[in-house]
Amino acid sequence: MNILIIGSGGREHALAWKSAQDKSVSNVFVCPGNAGTALENKVTNISLDTNDFRSIESFCIKEKIELVIIGPEQPLVMGMADFLQSKGIKTFGPSQAAAQLEGSKTYSKDFFIKYGIPTAQYASFSDYNSSKSYLEKIEYPTVVKADGLAAGKGVIICNDKEEALKALESIFKDQAFGDAGSRVVIEEFLEGEEASFIAVVSKNKIIPLATSQDHKAVGEGDVGLNTGGMGAYSPAPIVDERLHKKIITEVMMPTMEGLISEGSPYLGFLYAGLMIKDGELKVLEFNCRFGDPETQPILIRLQSSLVELCLAAINEDMDSYSISWTKKHACGVIIASEGYPESYESNKQVTLPVKSDQDMKLFHAGTKLIDDNVVTSGGRVFCATALGDDLKSAQSKAYNLVDSVTFDGAFHRRDIGFKGIK
Repeated sequence: MNILIIGSGGREHALAWKSAQDKSVSNVFVCPGNAGTALENKVTNISLDTNDFRSIESFCIKEKIELVIIGPEQPLVMGMADFLQSKGIKTFGPSQAAAQLEGSKTYSKDFFIKYGIPTAQYASFSDYNSSKSYLEKIEYPTVVKADGLAAGKGVIICNDKEEALKALESIFKDQAFGDAGSRVVIEEFLEGEEASFIAVVSKNKIIPLATSQDHKAVGEGDVGLNTGGMGAYSPAPIVDERLHKKIITEVMMPTMEGLISEGSPYLGFLYAGLMIKDGELKVLEFNCRFGDPETQPILIRLQSSLVELCLAAINEDMDSYSISWTKKHACGVIIASEGYPESYESNKQVTLPVKSDQDMKLFHAGTKLIDDNVVTSGGRVFCATALGDDLKSAQSKAYNLVDSVTFDGAFHRRDIGFKGIK
């Protein structure tokens, strides 16, 4: 079996690495991939424009691709899954209509209210003046969000009206997030602890994946600007059995049934970002794909076949699939470029660890090969991921791996996993 993974980040390296472990898989192609995928066994990068769906279709036909897994949100929101499925190519990922859960925060918030899914109070605006007037009516802190896709960086927590005004000016006047900021959502600030709940969904069938917790802020102690994620661990102790059932019944099932009612049943990874306090929960956001960096610690714990899971969802045969996990804990730490999540330099040569360990894996994200040398090419460069008998030992191993990777300007948080250990 030949497989195609769409994307270039750490998530896609993890998806390709896990798919290549399947004995039924002969070749895994990644478009466009990174240096890590280029160096994996059975994995080959291909250089195609992911916005050119017909070129992707032609490649799938030529290489007899039997499964396409779409990693990032942009091609999903653009309708890649619809296009490939219409050509008879088995594709794992939601339709363009269903992907609006992530593509537009206004759409998703309206959807939550319509289908009784718990969320923060909010208002949506398409111009600076009306959004500015709204700031006079609300309590602080508040949260200002760019409506569209902003690579995880379009969320600004504002402690007072002055900070909120600066956020609105940045979005509307400075166009800090481009077209993603043509609308904004201003919503109630929620206190508590965040957790990620990710599942494989096929219409009204669901297989929850292992729980995880992300660290969004750039600085230790969860301070500073929001990023795409500075690290994650799995499982997340805060999601106990009672809360797990509550998430299924109050969040996931109403979402799946709501999408069916809207005529856009879901197929793919569905990710609920949750805020949990005193055993109660509210949905911060939905993502229409696997989280990054949650993918890395989750997949290093997965013992069963990812490929068979995706095919079972596509073939509407989820009842026959049994998922299995190692009891070990996993921790993943992002190694980033100095300046991230704002401006940073690329093309820094990387020194990689010589030794390998089956309980540790260095997933590449913002890397590329130049003359067989690995160099940086993004803000988040690696996710050093490790397994341990408990979270503390997984954390220790992950940081040992972090310390074996060097490049000019590298930085990371030293407290990934501290919530789970605490």
